Amino acid sequence: MQIDYAFLENLNKGIQVDFNKKVYLRDQSIPHAPCKNLCLNKQEQRLALKNALRYFNSDLHERLAPEFLQELLTYGHIYMYRLIPDYEMKAYPYDKYPCKSKQAQVIMHMIMNNLNHEVAQFPHELITYGGNGSVFQNWAQYHLTMKYLSEMTEHQTLVMNSGHPQGLFPSHPDAPRIVLSNGMMIPNYSTQSHYEKHYALGNTMYGQMTAGSYCYIGSQGIVHGTTLTLLNAARKYLKTDSLNGVVFVSSGLGGMSGAQPKAGDILGCISVIAEVSEKALDKRLKQGWVKKKITDVEQVIAEVKLAKKEKRAESIGYLGNIVLLWERLAQEEKNLVDLGSDQTSLHNPFNGGYYPVQLSFEEANIMMAKDPEQFKKLVYESLIRQVDAINKLTKKGMHFWDYGNRFLLESRRAGANVNSENDDQLFRYPSYFQDIMGDIFSLGFGPFRWICTSGHSEDLRQTDKIAESVLVDLIPKSPKIVADQLNDNLDWIRKAEENKLVIGSQARILYADTQARTEIALRFNEAVKRGEISGPIVLSRDHHDVSGTDSPFRETADIYDGSQFTADMAVQNVIGDSFRGATWVALHNGGGVGWGEVINGGFGLVLDGSDDAQRRAKMMLQWDVNNGVARRSWCGNQNAQFNIKRQMEIEPLLKVTIPYQSDVVDKLEF
Repeated sequence: MQIDYAFLENLNKGIQVDFNKKVYLRDQSIPHAPCKNLCLNKQEQRLALKNALRYFNSDLHERLAPEFLQELLTYGHIYMYRLIPDYEMKAYPYDKYPCKSKQAQVIMHMIMNNLNHEVAQFPHELITYGGNGSVFQNWAQYHLTMKYLSEMTEHQTLVMNSGHPQGLFPSHPDAPRIVLSNGMMIPNYSTQSHYEKHYALGNTMYGQMTAGSYCYIGSQGIVHGTTLTLLNAARKYLKTDSLNGVVFVSSGLGGMSGAQPKAGDILGCISVIAEVSEKALDKRLKQGWVKKKITDVEQVIAEVKLAKKEKRAESIGYLGNIVLLWERLAQEEKNLVDLGSDQTSLHNPFNGGYYPVQLSFEEANIMMAKDPEQFKKLVYESLIRQVDAINKLTKKGMHFWDYGNRFLLESRRAGANVNSENDDQLFRYPSYFQDIMGDIFSLGFGPFRWICTSGHSEDLRQTDKIAESVLVDLIPKSPKIVADQLNDNLDWIRKAEENKLVIGSQARILYADTQARTEIALRFNEAVKRGEISGPIVLSRDHHDVSGTDSPFRETADIYDGSQFTADMAVQNVIGDSFRGATWVALHNGGGVGWGEVINGGFGLVLDGSDDAQRRAKMMLQWDVNNGVARRSWCGNQNAQFNIKRQMEIEPLLKVTIPYQSDVVDKLEF
């Protein structure tokens, strides 16, 4: 069908207010963010309104102010619903966007993909995933950003402050087209209460990781990460490469957690994922990412027993609270569960990230806004029950890990029994990063991804072939410890198309190290140059990567020299990417484990077939990985020390400080 793209020309008009539209009422056919408890006093409410009205000519203020006040009082935030576009939000072919810069066209493509209804968790609230991972704070920011992008030349850089487009500033073609930050706070003010207040005031936002940097590609990214996590968990805990007949239980079918049953299907295990939102579960069922929907916990148990007996793959979405499932499983005389975790959004426990077992889904959504103190009490009671059931199951033989969602940290705050029996400062269960993924990251492997901005599936198919050929070439030349990881990813890329992972943009993810990322990028650029791929390719990665994130309860949980609480690596990563050729860079507070608990950074790099793109890719990707490997080496990780020495042999200009190990201190008495 021929599509008329003329409507995209209106993106250069900026903020347009149409008072012929009726006042917005939430469309109940799509999921919405829970209403937030209004934490502002009367004076602060006035300030929030004044802040919102700054985007509009003063002659519009009298009509808009009452409407925005009603939004603030009803939803706890001013989203400016009146400005929601009438067109379908999706990633259109890059060359259809009305821009002076090809790089700006690509960024528009990425922004609209993040807000696609098939991709975003709460699209009308501009939230992509994680319950509060925002692309913008309000719709005025979206329209103004698109206007600036349509006007931008390659001698300008757009500065973005927590969703607010501060403006275009003179720069040069090698500078990033966008420099953005989200949620950066003076350290003493980086608390949850300050986040709630300043988000309501319109001063800041929680960009998660790839939501606020325009690089989210749907759940495909976390599917790959979850697949590798489950595979390596089975190797570590169950001493097997096969998950046939293995039972994995967890919770959440949202933007990130929804990957769990899909990963289970890819590996052939039996996965049971609890979800309290029927809309979220039905979305995954429709996508084919979960095979069965069951509402009765007894039926779940029966299905698990049957699938385990028959040793067949199965993915079950249990519509109910995870606590009820854990408690029922704990009643079984014989342990049914091999692997267990949790992916509720416990970085946001009191505003929709976690639903207490004592309330229905609807009751919880009301109480979290109307009676937040009682809601917090019930959340903590629910976490205590959940941990008690998990503890019973692990004594029977289940292996449990924290999935980097702040489950153990928030459970400890609730008073649950999660402390190690030998050391109250440690948790009784490991972070998945400590036990499973940390050593892989230290080898330089992480969630490298790319997007074909032409929108053509044929281009994506061609990139899959190129990536496969790179891995095939590298495996025989690589040390075994590296070749093993390349082989896992070779298997992934060969099956990627048949696993039907694309939602939204034509995107792909692959865990790759320095050599694989660089070679894949260079071959992609050559393919664009030769016309074998019909449009630019965006390179990106999850901020959750080798160098991208400092997070003591996740990405840097396996750093044991005490520096896991520092954030130099993530900040240096973004600075280094910016002058080595990134098309845009992003630095965020929050992401994964929550506001004030992590600093993370990411990038986008456009490959347009030019010699400049070739130069930038080679220079930037080496830094983007090796910065983190060097830090992990200094902290004592053996894989990282092996890897960084290898990288110095490959690149003579790389010279990294290697630590001397000492056994003397352990012999001293203190």
